[in-house]
Amino acid sequence: MLDQKLQQKLLQKLSPQQIQMIKLLEVPAMQLEERIKKELEENPALEEGEEEDEDVQGEDEEEINEEQEEREQDEFALDDYLNDEDIPDYRLQSNNTSKDDERREEIPFSAGTSFHENIISQFNLRAETERQQILGEYIIGNIDDDGYLRREVENMVDDLAFLQNITTDVKELNEVLTIIQDLEPPGVGARDLRECLLLQIERKDLSSASVLLTKTVLEDYFEEFSRRHYEKIMAKLMISEQDMKGVIEEVLKLNPKPGGAVNDPYHKTAQQIIPDFILEQTDYGLELSLNNRNVPDLKVNRGYSEMLQTYSRDKAAGKQNRDAIMFVKQKLDAAKWFIDAMKQRQNTLLLTMNAILEYQKEYFTEGDDTKLRPMILKDVAEMTGLDISTVSRVANSKYIQTHFGIYPLKFFFSEGMQTDAGDEVSTREIKRILQECLGNEDKRKPLTDEKLTEILQEKGYLIARRTVAKYREQLNIPVARMRKEIK
Repeated sequence: MLDQKLQQKLLQKLSPQQIQMIKLLEVPAMQLEERIKKELEENPALEEGEEEDEDVQGEDEEEINEEQEEREQDEFALDDYLNDEDIPDYRLQSNNTSKDDERREEIPFSAGTSFHENIISQFNLRAETERQQILGEYIIGNIDDDGYLRREVENMVDDLAFLQNITTDVKELNEVLTIIQDLEPPGVGARDLRECLLLQIERKDLSSASVLLTKTVLEDYFEEFSRRHYEKIMAKLMISEQDMKGVIEEVLKLNPKPGGAVNDPYHKTAQQIIPDFILEQTDYGLELSLNNRNVPDLKVNRGYSEMLQTYSRDKAAGKQNRDAIMFVKQKLDAAKWFIDAMKQRQNTLLLTMNAILEYQKEYFTEGDDTKLRPMILKDVAEMTGLDISTVSRVANSKYIQTHFGIYPLKFFFSEGMQTDAGDEVSTREIKRILQECLGNEDKRKPLTDEKLTEILQEKGYLIARRTVAKYREQLNIPVARMRKEIK
């Protein structure tokens, strides 16, 4: 039995421009140029150049737009809250150049040969046959960014058979893998941490007693070593505490992530890191600008606008070329939406960043981390009138260049906590104290989370043990047992 009934729902519908702007907000400066190039390639009605004030569309196009405007008149627009009045008294610049162009040219970024490209290049010099080269490149393609081969060799044998119609076996792939594991950086192609460390220690001088002992420990007592059960190892190998200390020092010289080390000369990322904002300290105070150095001006193609005018004046021709009119209209609308979305992106970025500057004014003036106030997305949203999700999109993957370094916008956000005196402090301050405590601890008897909690509470910070554990993990600091060392 069918049951029919009326139901009212209140929905918020997003316009094409709104959707376009939301997507553009997520794009950082280093990807924006490519995004614009893609739009220029896909839409012939959009081109580079400064916009003209002249209304090239004419009144006839307004008639064509009338129906669309009626459909969109109830839709939400960002212009409702993007008002210049909400922007603090910082000098705003969004031009492609500034008075200090030479300094802009020095904006740092990283670029070069990727980690995998470097490994493939080395391997191709060692491969003896074309088949070996194909198998080697496939194995290297399965190595992750840390330098490890996480995929089982048996599974790769099956993949090669099904995907590339190449028949091989475990023995042949292991022979190729042996060549890869002999490449730079040491440890690349390892299946686990133990193998990674062994590959590195085997390249050292094995005539050294300390190096040879380290190799023995990694081969036969890796589990005990990883759990810091040094006393058990010393007892089984009948070695002194000084010998054990030498093993630990040798292991600390090794790289647990040969592919992902920031300072590894063999690991260069092809990705560029370019700041989205530039903050300069001038005689007039702090000066904020968007980094639009590689962003071209955009305008609507005049030829397409005139084409639409022609069809609009000639009603007969318009009826005969209805599909052409719809195509031109669609491309013109898309061009206008993209240009408007770019402008709103610029306004939203500046509005959000200026709110962050206002909130953290003392920090940006002095560059002192202790001056950072607790700040969450909601605080910036309330200052700007923007939605929290919009602030989140701006803060994500964006960077600012200041007179004391380049920082991701996420760096300036942190939760707050009260002291027993009622003062609000940033969780970053708590983490800084934790790092100081752990840096000064006795490595023979590392501080437990319970002891760290007591220390913080004695300093006046009302904090629970589970919160201390959470902050310690966020700082990538292991538990007390794993920090134990032999002095």
